[in-house]
Amino acid sequence: MNVNIYYGGRGLIEDPANYVMGKLSQVLDELNIQVKKYNLYEDIRGISVLPKTLKDTDAVILAASVEWLGIGGLLHQFLDSCWLYGDKDTIKHLYMMPVAISTTYGEKEAYTTLVKAWELLGGKVCDGISAYVNNAASFETSTDYAYLIEKKAENFYRVFTKKITSFPSSTYAVLDNVVQPKSINLTPQESEQLSMYVSNDQYVKKQKEDIKELSKMFRGMMGDKSPYDKGPYIETFESHFHPVPGIALSFSIEISDRGSTMVVETDNGELNCYYGTKDDPDIILRTTSKVLDKIVSGQSTLQGTFLSGELTAKGDFKILRMFDSLFQFKK
Repeated sequence: MNVNIYYGGRGLIEDPANYVMGKLSQVLDELNIQVKKYNLYEDIRGISVLPKTLKDTDAVILAASVEWLGIGGLLHQFLDSCWLYGDKDTIKHLYMMPVAISTTYGEKEAYTTLVKAWELLGGKVCDGISAYVNNAASFETSTDYAYLIEKKAENFYRVFTKKITSFPSSTYAVLDNVVQPKSINLTPQESEQLSMYVSNDQYVKKQKEDIKELSKMFRGMMGDKSPYDKGPYIETFESHFHPVPGIALSFSIEISDRGSTMVVETDNGELNCYYGTKDDPDIILRTTSKVLDKIVSGQSTLQGTFLSGELTAKGDFKILRMFDSLFQFKK
């Protein structure tokens, strides 16, 4: 069996959380549990893709090092990523042991934050460790503290290996009835890809540069005239349409910087494009003319702009994936 440790501190040698994590790992190793530790400070940009590692473990330990207030930004970022991109069906079966070690005031609050966060994610919480350490040397050489840590590790082992039932919490009731993450109906691969785009600053920067350059090029080609004078988008959509028989779909494309809406309808291989409004389209897309220029010129797919955040969508996301099949703007 496997246990993952996610450490949100800065990795300082004098951090007493290192001793606690080491002791926990030692006990679990003696119990034939494979322990893998993730130091969040080592790869800050990669934090948003770490939720996928939850699929390969049986339980987790969240370790917070409290230096002044709260659990720290890195651990918060990891938990945010779990909320946004994590597989909730996986998380709800995972037991979590919270560890909050403070060299100042606030270990109780940090401990409570970890517990609340994991419960809101739908996971199960085990009894953990909360401690204030004034003198790291005396703490690490104390046989009494070592004994307590060992007992906590053994109890954690018993709970997650035997899948011991815990008492119900009102947090789960709130989660089921009130606090629901906005559903983005993506496949696990698309969700992972989205989180990778989010964490890739170079990708985002390059996309912005491409959009700026493409915009300049189009303004030069059109003599700074509005692209709606002769409806070039409609002509482009019609010329790149690949009909799919037996499918009836409608897209409403709101172009925010122009204050216009283009409606795209396809029914059994027939296409109808016009500027105006439509009641209850299957998908409502919101973007700018620059992003739309990028799509119709073949610089990017609609799915790509959605994943990079340049385009927002509302409706059935399964239908959204069909757009790039119906309209192939590749050069």
